[in-house]
Amino acid sequence: MKLDILAFGSHPDDIELSCGATLAKEVSKGKKVGIIDLTRGELGTRGTAETRDEEATNAANILGVNSRINMQFADGFFQNDKAHQLELIKMIRYYQPEIIICNAVDDRHIDHPKGSQLVSDACFLSGLKKIETIYKDESNGQEPWRPKAVYHYIQWKDLTPDVVVDVSGYMDKKVASVLAYKTQFFDPNSKEPETPISSKNFTDSVVYRARNLGRLIGVEHAEGYTVERYVAVDSLFDLK
Repeated sequence: MKLDILAFGSHPDDIELSCGATLAKEVSKGKKVGIIDLTRGELGTRGTAETRDEEATNAANILGVNSRINMQFADGFFQNDKAHQLELIKMIRYYQPEIIICNAVDDRHIDHPKGSQLVSDACFLSGLKKIETIYKDESNGQEPWRPKAVYHYIQWKDLTPDVVVDVSGYMDKKVASVLAYKTQFFDPNSKEPETPISSKNFTDSVVYRARNLGRLIGVEHAEGYTVERYVAVDSLFDLK
């Protein structure tokens, strides 16, 4: 399945929290979008891997993406090594995305920068002809594929973005996709332990951080990304 955008998250809900509105906007424009979660979030304090599976499916349906799969890497313990890189290379070559979006380059949770670098390295390696891979029951080996661009979304830490996307009009879908993770976020009736992301302040931050980025570029809401190479435009007039 050829995709326009393939978004990676170390845990289910990383993508919804950080680039959910961007994906919803591109889906509305007819782009084919897929999601790959590296882990099931099984070490999360609240909920279980099984509840996260169900929540991730519901969130994907809200965003309207074409596919979502889980690599089932070990939450907290996956490594940026050959074995994990090869598994991601298979997926990149299978979906052949033009653009890849992945975790923040620096963040509070150790899996976020680790996942960020793992995906970035796999994108480079995926373009090397002498790395041979076969996906599932395919009889022939996969062709090399390297995306045109890799963008890293912003998570807990307020990193300075290199690119800001106007997502005005798509925050309702983003918020709905986040709240699909009922076990993870603010619920005054929950008996689960409190976590840094279970407070009302954190849930509110999903909107007010997007509103603040929007304010800085003169729109209602925005999501920010860091890049791995210079962003090129054909004309200064292409910049808003």
